[in-house]
Amino acid sequence: MVSKMDLATDWYPRYTGTEIEETGDYILLTNFHNYLEKFADRFDTEIKGIGRPMQTATNKNGLTIINFGIGSANAAIIMDLLLAVRPKGVLFLGKCGGLKRSTEIGHFILPSAAVRGEGTSDDYMPRKSPALPAFKLQKFVSEKLVRRNLEYRTGVVYTTNRRVWEWDRKFKKYLRKLAVIGIDMETATLFVVGFKNAISTGAFLLVSDVPMVPEGIKTEESDKEVTLKYVDMHLDIGIEAMAELGDSGEQIKHFRY
Repeated sequence: MVSKMDLATDWYPRYTGTEIEETGDYILLTNFHNYLEKFADRFDTEIKGIGRPMQTATNKNGLTIINFGIGSANAAIIMDLLLAVRPKGVLFLGKCGGLKRSTEIGHFILPSAAVRGEGTSDDYMPRKSPALPAFKLQKFVSEKLVRRNLEYRTGVVYTTNRRVWEWDRKFKKYLRKLAVIGIDMETATLFVVGFKNAISTGAFLLVSDVPMVPEGIKTEESDKEVTLKYVDMHLDIGIEAMAELGDSGEQIKHFRY
C-alpha cells in the first residue's frame, strides 16, 4: 500500500530539485522569486530546482527558503511534501492586501488566524475547524519586530482562491462584514495543512496594497516600489527569526489531545 509519506518522500525531490537531506530543519516559504534570489545572494548558495515547479536555497546553518508558487493549491502541495522533510518550523513570508484603514502599505501583519475562503483546506479538516498558526512561532517573530522598534498588526486574514476580485463590490461588502485585516491566497491553507501534518507553521505578511480603494489597487509600478522599500526588511526579519529559533532550541511543535 502506498502511504502519504511514501508519496511525499518520492515527490519532494521531483518538485523541488532538492534532496530531502539537503533541506534544512527550518523553512522559509515564499511565492516570490526575488526573495529566493536575495537569500541565495546573501549566503552565496545555489538555487536548486530551476525548471521545476518549486525552487529552494539552503544556507550553511540549515535554513532553507522555498519558492512554492502562488495560490492555495500550491500551498497545500508544499505542506504535504514537507512531510518528508519533517521540519521543526515553517514560516511563510507572504504579501497581502490591507483591508483596514489602519493598515497601510509597508505595514507588517502577524495573523492570529485566517478565514478559510479558499476551499482547498476543506480536503484536510472539517469546515468548522479554525485556521491557526503555531502561537510560539508567531510570538518569536513578534519579538524580532519589537527589538527593531517596528510597528506591526495582528488580526484575522481572509484567504481566497480569487485573484481578480477588486472590481466586485459585493465581495468587498462581504469582506467588510467579516472585519478581517488583510487578504491573501495562501495563509489559511498553510495553517490548516500544517496542522494536519503536525508541522508548526506561522505567517509573517507584508501589506503590499490596499485594494478596497481604487487608488490602492496593486499595479506593476506600485509593486516595484514595495519591493524596493520593504522586501529586504521583510526577508531580514524572517531569516533572523528562524535562525535564532534554531539556535534557541525552543520547542514550538503543537500537541494533539
